[in-house]
Order: sequence, then C-alpha cells, then structure tokens
Amino acid sequence: MDDVFVAYGEGHADGRAGRTDAARARNPETGADYQVGLVDGRLAAFEDALVAAIRKAMGDQLDG
Repeated sequence: MDDVFVAYGEGHADGRAGRTDAARARNPETGADYQVGLVDGRLAAFEDALVAAIRKAMGDQLDG
C-alpha cells in the first residue's frame, strides 16, 4: 500500500513541475496511481497560476 502513496506523491510532484516519467506511468503495479497523481499535480499547478494571474490583475483591490 505504501508503494501506491509513493507513486501518487511522485506523480503529483512531477505534475506540478511539468514533467512526466513514462516508465513510472507504465508500471503495472503503481502506474495508475502515478498517473492520477500526475493529473492532480498538473491541476494544482494550473490553479496556482490562475490565482496568481487573478491577484496580478486585481492589484491592490485584494489587499483590503
């Protein structure tokens, strides 16, 4: 079970960094977990970028 969490975590980190490990993604035991983590990481990176863009566009209006 720990392998599943490790694979997910590594996928999440890779997704946030914008990279993919094809060998891990094809692993028959943990590849699916890596891929889910990868997608979650990419989504998290997108959300961070979106929030940063909104904050930049709003400028001082968000500071109170």
